[in-house]
Amino acid sequence: MTDGIAGEQGHGGETHQQASGDDVRLTTQQGVVVADDQNTLRAGERGPALLEDFHFREKLFHFDHERIPERVVHARGFGAHGYFENDAALDDLTIADPFREAGRRTEVFVRFSTVAGNKGSADLARDVRGFAVKMYTGEGNWDLVGNNMPVFFIQDAMKFPDVVHAAKEEPDRGFPQAQTAHDNFWDFVSLTPESTHMLLWIMSDRAIPRSFRFMEGFGVHTFRLVNAEGRSTFVKFHWKPKQGMQSVVWNEAVKINGADPDFHRRDLWDAIQAGDFPEWELGMQLFDEDFADRFAFDILDPTKFVPEEEVPVRRVGTLVLDRVVDNFFAETEQVAFCTQNIIPGIDFTNDPLLQGRNFSYLDTQLKRLGSPNFTRLPVNAPKCPFATFQQDGHMATANPANRVNYEPNSWPSEIKGPREDPERGFQTVPEDVSGPKRRLRPESFADHYSQARQFFASQTEVEQQHIIDAFVFELSKCERVEVRARVVAALRNVDDTLAGSVADGLGLPALPDPAPCAREPRTDLPQSPALSILRNGPRTFAGRKIGVLVTDGVDANLLSQLRDAIREEGAVIEIIAAKVGGVVADDGNHIEADQKIDGAPSVIYDAVAVLATDKAAAQLAALPPARDFVSDAYAHCKFIAHRGADALFTAAGVTGEHDAGIIDLAGDSSPADFVVRCRDIRYWARS
Repeated sequence: MTDGIAGEQGHGGETHQQASGDDVRLTTQQGVVVADDQNTLRAGERGPALLEDFHFREKLFHFDHERIPERVVHARGFGAHGYFENDAALDDLTIADPFREAGRRTEVFVRFSTVAGNKGSADLARDVRGFAVKMYTGEGNWDLVGNNMPVFFIQDAMKFPDVVHAAKEEPDRGFPQAQTAHDNFWDFVSLTPESTHMLLWIMSDRAIPRSFRFMEGFGVHTFRLVNAEGRSTFVKFHWKPKQGMQSVVWNEAVKINGADPDFHRRDLWDAIQAGDFPEWELGMQLFDEDFADRFAFDILDPTKFVPEEEVPVRRVGTLVLDRVVDNFFAETEQVAFCTQNIIPGIDFTNDPLLQGRNFSYLDTQLKRLGSPNFTRLPVNAPKCPFATFQQDGHMATANPANRVNYEPNSWPSEIKGPREDPERGFQTVPEDVSGPKRRLRPESFADHYSQARQFFASQTEVEQQHIIDAFVFELSKCERVEVRARVVAALRNVDDTLAGSVADGLGLPALPDPAPCAREPRTDLPQSPALSILRNGPRTFAGRKIGVLVTDGVDANLLSQLRDAIREEGAVIEIIAAKVGGVVADDGNHIEADQKIDGAPSVIYDAVAVLATDKAAAQLAALPPARDFVSDAYAHCKFIAHRGADALFTAAGVTGEHDAGIIDLAGDSSPADFVVRCRDIRYWARS
């Protein structure tokens, strides 16, 4: 091997040479020079992808097979069983089985996940979250494989290996794990303007949700609903959490990952086991060709969303998760989602990212699960009757029981096997497709900044500051100043205040010129309040958790009132003490602790209380974890109730006149008042 040449020995002793350097041309693995590595081959400007695109198929094939045995992406996941209950028949829109009648229940399995980290990474990474739903319908399995964000980084699946390679750990060093705060990622996105909109989402609080239970889900792509007459309606799918949206702040995320890297997993498990079943409403944005033609952006572009103010979300049913898995490996690890798994009444559009996913997923499952018979695994098998002529392969558990394994055949009915059914079988929408076979990106996909501007403008000031801080943090981890400058140049097309604040936070010597635009960004898009988490707060504290730090001599009556108020709200209380053995209250009764103070930092709670005596508070003040318990809760803008904790507050640096987010239970406020205040989740005025 010599400089610039990677040699691979062939069977006949010849060396297969892979060149390197600035003038090297990209080729396929067969040595064919690639003319376009940006776009899949499709029929017409907005038509479907073509199977003959050998470069795309080879690129995705190799990418799908990179990891053994865990998933290439979405490796760290957690799943649960449940059901979807439909509200009313949607006969006018679709013949899809789950929507045929009011009250119909469809069994489901849902898997939540992070994207970039491996199976051993932490839950609170700044990342997109997978939100994949498998519906075991009466007419086959329907997999709605989405995320907790409605847009994505790229417009064409050809670039999927590139964005994931760039986002994951750098290959020469194997780190950073589950983080995009490194040069490769930001180098790629700074050269890929279509990623800008998604960057605003992943730098927002959406990327660090408090719980799977408190985040939205989206189908991402535009799909079709098809009714009995064959009429199709465009649809975008939404999952709306019934307990509202909630995220953590970045400093909390960092500390939660240290205190409990399984925080999201534990939260979902505990909620279901306690009977506090997570629920989401399934919503649909429904529109026709006329709206699609009038919409400011292309409905096939996966880097764009349809604002709810333009097309309201119609709520059609409820998803309930009510059962944890019996075995993590057999179910959560072996579940196989494929975007191509749809049922009569649902159909695809020509979204180029969706077209590529349809190709990629089946191949991925074959490699990861090792057999084409992965569909026979219980978690993947349909619940309805099914029959095929497929046979053999690794781990075959069912083969034809007689000599007939093909069709058509002329054998007697008792052994002839299944036949196609033109009446009940799946029918593809007969869309007209025409145009030259070309690798191109439609002109209608060319605006990369307008909706990013709309997203940023729709956030509250608190949320905008979090986005700025996230950009500064991530880009500060990049070693190459030119990469930082390119990102800021792109942000100038989004919002100059955003770009200037990021540049200032990075200490750039000058604000770079705006990046060139394929299409001039629009500045007239209205705010979309639905895009803000804080503008759509839960208005309840149900499902949340309060950590109550107690000491010997705690007022037993006050603690009892607080416990009752928390439970009445539908929230959870955990008792924390200096020793896990608990404390003795002022009435002489022993109170068992759920947690020891150094194992229960305030970051894992949504609100906290400190109930102590003056003497015990002084003793707590000498314990660093106790001081951190208060100082972190204060810094993270949480509501804090207290009684007899002055010495601890002083030691934690929470001195002077307390703000309205600190509730003195020795004064006029009651435990019930405190819990009502907690419905606001955070006292953001403190920030």
